[in-house]
Amino acid sequence: MEEPQSPGWFPEPSSAGDVIERVLRALPALPPVLRYYDDFDDKQYSIRDPVNAVVFELVINGRTIRVDFTPYETKHALLLKHVFVYLLGQDLTASTAANYLISATHLSRRDIADIVRAGPVEIASVWATLRVREMPVSTYVLAKSLLRLLCRYRLQGWSDSYSFHVTNTLPLPARDVYAGVHSGDVFLGVDEEAAIVRHLDETVAALASPASVPYDALCDTGMLLCAYQFAMRPIQIAMVSMRNVRIWHDVQDGLPTVHLTFHMAKQRSAAKRRPLTRRVKHEWAPVFAALDKWRRLDGATGNAHFFDVQSNSEAGARIAALVRKLIDSDDLGSAMDLRHTAAQRLVDAGASHEELAEFMGHSYIRTGLVYFRTSASHAERVNRALGASDVYRRVARIAHDRFISPEELTLLKGEQQIAGVPHGIPIAGIGGCMSGQPACPYNPVTSCYGCRKFLPLHDKAMHESVLASMREVVVFFEQSSRGDTRSPTYLQLQRTIAEIQTVIDELEREGR
Repeated sequence: MEEPQSPGWFPEPSSAGDVIERVLRALPALPPVLRYYDDFDDKQYSIRDPVNAVVFELVINGRTIRVDFTPYETKHALLLKHVFVYLLGQDLTASTAANYLISATHLSRRDIADIVRAGPVEIASVWATLRVREMPVSTYVLAKSLLRLLCRYRLQGWSDSYSFHVTNTLPLPARDVYAGVHSGDVFLGVDEEAAIVRHLDETVAALASPASVPYDALCDTGMLLCAYQFAMRPIQIAMVSMRNVRIWHDVQDGLPTVHLTFHMAKQRSAAKRRPLTRRVKHEWAPVFAALDKWRRLDGATGNAHFFDVQSNSEAGARIAALVRKLIDSDDLGSAMDLRHTAAQRLVDAGASHEELAEFMGHSYIRTGLVYFRTSASHAERVNRALGASDVYRRVARIAHDRFISPEELTLLKGEQQIAGVPHGIPIAGIGGCMSGQPACPYNPVTSCYGCRKFLPLHDKAMHESVLASMREVVVFFEQSSRGDTRSPTYLQLQRTIAEIQTVIDELEREGR
């Protein structure tokens, strides 16, 4: 004879409304006011009378997000509001909690009732039925949040001891969140990164003339700099305030020194959102100095947003528009593409797991393991620097102005004829410079290849000789530094050799 079953463990069949109503009676009443904090506005917002509110209007990261409860019956809407309050209590941001709640539209009243009614024994069957429908991942996360709410208040046979069961035995739909990283589709190529660097260099050069760079363009360039150099997310860029930017002026070379402070993002615990401080590349610091001067003239101080954007989505859209214009692409170029590219660039240069986690602002070292799995081996990095890798060698977009003949080179002024001794190797006669070497702040020869003002000599043998000399330097660095590919000099050689190879490839195409 079977033992009588506890109605709390195996609920008797009832209508969807009855089981929801029974749970609602056991839950504590919702507070008269729900409060949440928005980091972007640095302000606390309130939702009054949440029980009777038909719509939750949430101000998050400069935008208003509406969570509409009209599609649900009163009891189901109230249960979802309880789930929302529970999520806020789990250190989730209001944005994440709202997104989960919005995804509840994929669940019918019957679905919600079945989840509540199932109990620990029957939930596997209910979950299997839900899985075959291929709903958004956020919908399944919401369903798990509802089960955790039942666990917390020991309802329908659930208890805290089942939290592990909910997390680990109810699978989410299989998906590869790093599919773009694995395929390499999110990484910018060498030529595309060169286009970004040239834009930053040219903006700094243009700042020498008063009012030569429009205000909006200067803001866009500053945000691009943050995404490219520091792998910052749009929300981190948008939240940078005036007090987060510290500027010192160097009396020796006249260039400012800029330190930028921003906070970790996407961390559940507020204690983990620690500040991160970065130093802007010295050559690009004038962008921040000029923008700071402009903002202060407008009266911006303290918590005013440094880049004058109204939301994280605006920051992301403006960065993507600028990058896609620079690299002539309709797909690649979002702020997250720049973030992935910066991470892979650091790993390819030999960074450790700890260094990558610190740079990216990850709470866990394992988060960045995907970049190490897709990184080239050390030998492949050396081949890349030598310009000898079939995997990494690409024909970049032509960055120079035009080729010149030996006769034209002899007619140029002496200051326009390029010559230098990079790494102890005397090199001359490779071409000319439209502005003249005295007016250029960069190293001759190593910085000429890839510059738009460079006029390379129409002589393939000359450039092949320079390429061979540069490769000798790479081999020397490889042998003397024991494979330290992280040094700035090594990375500069890598870029120079790639640009020299581009010129040679162009000359070879002309000869075919």
